[in-house]
Amino acid sequence: MTFASPPRPRPTRRRRGALVPTLVVLGAIVVLVLVLAQVWTEVLWYDQLGFLQVLRTEWGTRAILFVLGFLLMAGAVAASLSWGYRSRPVYAPSTQEQQNLDQYREAIEPLRRLVMIVGPAVLGLFAGAAASQQWQTVQLWMHGGSVGKTDPQYGIDLGFYLFTLPGLRFVVSFLMAVTVLAGIAGLATQYLYGGLRVGGQRGTAPRTTRAARIHLAVVGAVLMLLIAANYWLDRYSILTKAGAKFEGASFTDVHAVIPSKAILAGIAIFVAVTFILTAIRGNWRLPAIGVGLMIVAAIAVGGIYPAVVQRFQVQPNQQDREAEYIKRNIDATLAAYDLEDVETSDYDAKVTAEAGALRQDADTTASIRLLDPQIVSPSFKQLEQIRAFYHFPETLSVDRYEVNGESRDTVIAVRELDLSGLDAQARNWTNDSTVYTHGFGVVAAFGNTTAGRGAPNFWEGGIPSSGEMGTYEPRIYFSPRAPQYSIVGAPEGTKAWELDYPDDKSGGAVNTTFPTQTVSAGPSIGNPWNQLLYALKFGSEQILFSNRVTDASQILYDRDPRERVEKVAPYLTLDGRVYPAVVDGRVKWIIDGYTTSDEYPYSALRSLEEATTDSITETSTTIQALQPKNVNYIRNSVKATVDAYDGSVDLYAWDAQDPVLAAWSKVFPTSLQPMSAIDGALMSHIRYPEDLFKVQRNLLGQYHVTDAGQFFSGNDFWANPADPTKSNVNVPQPPYYLTLKMPDQDSARFSLMSTFIPNGSGARNVLTGYLAVDAEAGSEAGKPSADYGKLRLLELPRDSTVPGPGQVNNNFTSDPVVSNELNILGRGDSKVVRGNLLTLPVGGGLLYVQPVYVQAASGTTFPLLQRVLVAFGDNIGFADTLDGALDQVFGGDSGADAGDAGTAPGTDTGATPTPTPSPDTGGDTGGDTGTDASARADLEAALQAANKAIQDGQAALATGDFTAYGQAQKSLDAAIDAAIAAEARLNPKP
Repeated sequence: MTFASPPRPRPTRRRRGALVPTLVVLGAIVVLVLVLAQVWTEVLWYDQLGFLQVLRTEWGTRAILFVLGFLLMAGAVAASLSWGYRSRPVYAPSTQEQQNLDQYREAIEPLRRLVMIVGPAVLGLFAGAAASQQWQTVQLWMHGGSVGKTDPQYGIDLGFYLFTLPGLRFVVSFLMAVTVLAGIAGLATQYLYGGLRVGGQRGTAPRTTRAARIHLAVVGAVLMLLIAANYWLDRYSILTKAGAKFEGASFTDVHAVIPSKAILAGIAIFVAVTFILTAIRGNWRLPAIGVGLMIVAAIAVGGIYPAVVQRFQVQPNQQDREAEYIKRNIDATLAAYDLEDVETSDYDAKVTAEAGALRQDADTTASIRLLDPQIVSPSFKQLEQIRAFYHFPETLSVDRYEVNGESRDTVIAVRELDLSGLDAQARNWTNDSTVYTHGFGVVAAFGNTTAGRGAPNFWEGGIPSSGEMGTYEPRIYFSPRAPQYSIVGAPEGTKAWELDYPDDKSGGAVNTTFPTQTVSAGPSIGNPWNQLLYALKFGSEQILFSNRVTDASQILYDRDPRERVEKVAPYLTLDGRVYPAVVDGRVKWIIDGYTTSDEYPYSALRSLEEATTDSITETSTTIQALQPKNVNYIRNSVKATVDAYDGSVDLYAWDAQDPVLAAWSKVFPTSLQPMSAIDGALMSHIRYPEDLFKVQRNLLGQYHVTDAGQFFSGNDFWANPADPTKSNVNVPQPPYYLTLKMPDQDSARFSLMSTFIPNGSGARNVLTGYLAVDAEAGSEAGKPSADYGKLRLLELPRDSTVPGPGQVNNNFTSDPVVSNELNILGRGDSKVVRGNLLTLPVGGGLLYVQPVYVQAASGTTFPLLQRVLVAFGDNIGFADTLDGALDQVFGGDSGADAGDAGTAPGTDTGATPTPTPSPDTGGDTGGDTGTDASARADLEAALQAANKAIQDGQAALATGDFTAYGQAQKSLDAAIDAAIAAEARLNPKP
């Protein structure tokens, strides 16, 4: 009798909980939303601005290059690993080497599949990221065309160098990296699994299996072919090589290096063939010999032979041997930097001042700028800031405007919003994001005159704005100091909450509502999805819950004009200065954009950062040098504007002949407008850009020499003088905008100027050259004036004795009359600030003008123009006004009236200043000469009176009593005159 065993109970399956999948899904959603907060908001920003095509093109190109780079690298490495593993020998030879490798094979085997997937994928990610960075190179390669000029060595169109060669070099270098990494992966796999043996072999057994031999030989052949391609491309890249004296291929390069590159390319192809033969026949001796031959050839043909040519053919006759190639460098540099049409003329500058010498330069004299835009910003703030939350940049802009039918040089600034000026109690999300949303109005002062007390002579200012500017939209929503973001707009009929401007008559403030129903200035934030994305983007949950975020709301961000242009035109290098202009009733920010390249054959290479660094960029936080980038080609190809009210960006193709811009126009066909779209009002405020001028003047220090022999000797090279007004910054003096007439011009024009002195650490500080460019584009719609951009270079005699800026500054400082009066002005709680040292080619020589400001040394400080320094040759003038200083220098009558004729800074406008004695004559003012004791007593009394006047003036400033301040300045002037007279009696000039 049998008994059946009872059935065993089946184990119950544990049901998986839903927690883990839920957490995974939620995590994925959170990550996706966070990514969209950065990505989709960018799409909204570009779409609102009308430049979505730019984003699509850039991201699309980057994505394609990333995928291609990933697939190439990951695929090649994975294929190499896979082939190495699948072709491994079934039975590894029983050797000590293989026994030692067993432990590694056993350790790797459990992770082999993971390694063969993750390893290539990681390398692919790095390769894809690197490839995506080259999107501009690839786009230019695809869309670049011919230039119409050929290089002097091969006769190939320059488009090959600017567009095709960089793309080919990128492809070859990337494929070399892929091949090397795939080869390393295959080599390691073959060695690990026995396909390749390094240790002693058994009998006649080969060191590699047939599969390993084919694998490694194919990789070696591909690598050799890529090396050959690299050598061949080197033959063209050598035309941009930097040399000791000049850029481009030298005699040795042309006659030794270029042929050697071709030979080495041929040897590399031969070695590639030997690798292929090895894959077929199985003998590693041929490729080993070939690689050895290539190494020897690289040393002998690529190194020793060029060195021999340089040592024995070039160096004994270097000036003659290199002359042809130096000339190539000179011609290419002048073409690449748009310096071919510089109008050079000799200028035998006078150093002796004669009465009436400025009669022929009346226009220039009347327009000489007295306001230093780098110094007077505090005066703008104290007199026109209105509230602490408004801001003026520390360096103002110089422009020209037609006022009462006359073109006037103007120092102009925008009254920007600066939230850091608010009291701490007023800083909260509501105020920062919805109340204080914009600045208000522009402030403009004449450049060549001052008002009472030496303050800027404003012709536009106040809130609401008033003056000669006419009616314009004063609200400044987009500016360099604008808040990170603001939310503007509200449904119609809603009570306004955006602060427009302070106003006593309206209960303290006038509010406004941005008209979002008719004007688009930023992406809509009226739906919950956009509110969520922007709340995450800016880390502000208030965006989700504030009642001020409505269906009509827009969010304004990326409000710096430079940042907006950089985003919509990523191919441009932007000028370091962004300047405002009132155009057609709107405030526009104007920005100059450059296209650049470092692939122009034979052209001189320059660092943009070094070439554009000067005393302003070193001390200013608002004016920047260009980015640290080496170029040998540059064009001011685009003029860009940003509307300060609605943030709209307009890009105008300024240089239609620029081949680089032509290529980018094909990449982004809808983003650029033609020059014909520029109306006359905007054209009148377009000017020649500073940074381009800085680069050009840097090059002209050498490339004004066009004779190859003289260039080789370098004895006539120039340098830009250091700024003498900045004793703690040893960098070049900046160029200055001012209205002047060059000797060959019929009338004065708005220009940009700079000077040159001899090059060398021990050289004299005398002028050797003077460079000016016509910076005025005119006022004709769609067409700049014929002279716009015309560079004029005055070359002074090589034995010139015309003082340079350093010498002039020393003469000013060491002059006893000037130094005494400056010491008097700087006594007590006062500080003397000397402004920009301007140089003008007038009176048959070169005139220096420097404004002198006085400000309090502590407390409320802002500069007021009190004196003007003038020099012509060794003659010095120092007076209350420029007009008076010019008369002192030019024998009592300069022959022309300056802009401040008939006014004095220390008095009310229109008052006649007390004459200051000329330093040339010793100028006794008619007081009692007396004895030395009497003169000393008079001097001491005058100094005490001056000190008291300074203290009275500072006390008046502290209380805002400008009437009392004016009286104190009158007393100070009288005391200074008395002190000068006493000093003259003590130290009479012979």
